[in-house]
Amino acid sequence: MTTANLGKVLVVIPTYNELENLPIIVAGVRAAAPDVHILIADDNSPDGTGEVADGLAAQDHAVQVLHRANKSGLGAAYLEAFQWAKTNEFDVVVEMDADGSHSPADLVKILAALTDSDVVLGSRWVKGGQVVNWPKSRELLSRGGNLYTRLWLGIPLKDATGGFRAYRMTAIAQLDVSKVESQGYCFQVDMAWRVVRCGLRVVEVPITFVEREFGESKMNQAIVKEALWRVTQWGLAKRGADIKAILRLS
Repeated sequence: MTTANLGKVLVVIPTYNELENLPIIVAGVRAAAPDVHILIADDNSPDGTGEVADGLAAQDHAVQVLHRANKSGLGAAYLEAFQWAKTNEFDVVVEMDADGSHSPADLVKILAALTDSDVVLGSRWVKGGQVVNWPKSRELLSRGGNLYTRLWLGIPLKDATGGFRAYRMTAIAQLDVSKVESQGYCFQVDMAWRVVRCGLRVVEVPITFVEREFGESKMNQAIVKEALWRVTQWGLAKRGADIKAILRLS
């Protein structure tokens, strides 16, 4: 596909120990959307992923590498990538996993939907979305987490936790990302809630999420606990603000 109507598009792929997966996903993105640029944000992977990334960049002028000193979380990686995108005058930034769970074919759909919106979320839980090779326990955890987020924060999104999404840089400029503190996958909920509160045009498009074939998942109990704690705190703060607003009007 061509992305000329969107301006300069940057696909950000955070990595930590994705030695086997990285060349596959980079090749898939370049084949599906030849006009986009790719930024690999590597958190000093001990398995040599950073060196593989450098090799890919040496072979392709559209691939760049951001070497980060430490493994400091998904949120920190994306925030640094957003700043990199701003400095290098990109118009659109896409978040995409390195492990093969996000299909380059769905990248095309996400970018197409961005034509008439500010933010596009790739969604597993809207009609047409699906997950492949997930245990039932993980599906229930994701569905339950998204239901809790939707009800507790009052946001009209079916998949606020998903990590396959695209932002116009003009949208990111309105989100005050300097105040984002979430580090794990809760970062995605944090950003989605900011999008809704800012009144930006956001749409969800169905994607197919496929469980990784190589390497180990980064999902763990600490990530789940952070998300539950932060969403609960945000919901309580929202309800407190709503009550104060009602009292002022009474």
